[in-house]
Amino acid sequence: MTHDDYMKRCLELAQKGRGDVAPNPMVGSVLVYQGRIIGEGYHQRYGEAHAEVNCINSVRNEDQGLISQSVLYVSLEPCAHFGKTPPCADLIIRYKIPHVVIACRDPFEEVDGKGIERLKAAGIKVELGILEKEAVELNKRFFTFHALYRPYIILKWAKTADGKIAGKGSERLLISNELTNRLVHKWRSEESSVLVGTKTALADNPALTNRLWTGASPIRIVIDRHLKLSGSLQLFDNSVKTIIFNTIKHEEKENYIFYKLKDETSLLSEIMHALYGLKIQSVIVEGGPALQQSFIKEGLWDEARVITNTEMFIEEGLSAPLLSNESLIDSYSLLTDSIQIFKRQA
Repeated sequence: MTHDDYMKRCLELAQKGRGDVAPNPMVGSVLVYQGRIIGEGYHQRYGEAHAEVNCINSVRNEDQGLISQSVLYVSLEPCAHFGKTPPCADLIIRYKIPHVVIACRDPFEEVDGKGIERLKAAGIKVELGILEKEAVELNKRFFTFHALYRPYIILKWAKTADGKIAGKGSERLLISNELTNRLVHKWRSEESSVLVGTKTALADNPALTNRLWTGASPIRIVIDRHLKLSGSLQLFDNSVKTIIFNTIKHEEKENYIFYKLKDETSLLSEIMHALYGLKIQSVIVEGGPALQQSFIKEGLWDEARVITNTEMFIEEGLSAPLLSNESLIDSYSLLTDSIQIFKRQA
């Protein structure tokens, strides 16, 4: 077994916290004594024990004496500050673990190298950069949030085989199949928020909740500049926290935040900055083609998920958005639907 093998296990463990730890990152940890794993753990829920704590706590009584002779693997730099829990770096020092292997530094300003410095100052051997690329990809939302001061932005739409996102009339066009619909709800369960514009809210009356998958529903976000949307829409059923970006008022009540925008000339950038201030690390945009194209035009996106019904042709209707500066990273099929995943090239 190599450093890479143990770090892969850390990343596997970390993924178990998906959807439950935000705004914290997903982190996994493994404790190894002479080629034998004696402890494993991951960050399970926001506000609760971190991966290193759970890993050390998992060590059996008969192996407790081996902790001070073992190598600790962790997929993200151990914290060095008091947050919801005490510093993990101090815990490692207290247990006299002599060797720590870390995938990548933590970009959060309260950590960002401080955990590594504290371990080294205590005489602990620290190795950094093992499967760093994979570790950053796992926590791409967390890294984007702290590096770019905005959420990780995912664009998502469904289109017909002839490139239409909606029909001519007012009747809603159901493009994706039932299996793909479940996948979309899984996607929602993995993100902090979901966003639509006024036109989509009016035309489709979406609930934007996670009904077809496990886990919590994302925060709902709607852009309604002039507060024209009716309170009878599903978006306003009070079941999920909902943010309404507008130019009329700023008010918070129950599950609603009416957030007043200041400068309409940079609407999307202002909204993304506001979401950063609200500690929302990711947003999946499910709005219509005009809104999606605005994100694309401003280069304000990280990932796009495009669903194509390969058997549906309608000839006339609203054309789907056109990506630019994109790179295809994955594609697969679910029954009649083809799913393509793109990333924006840096």
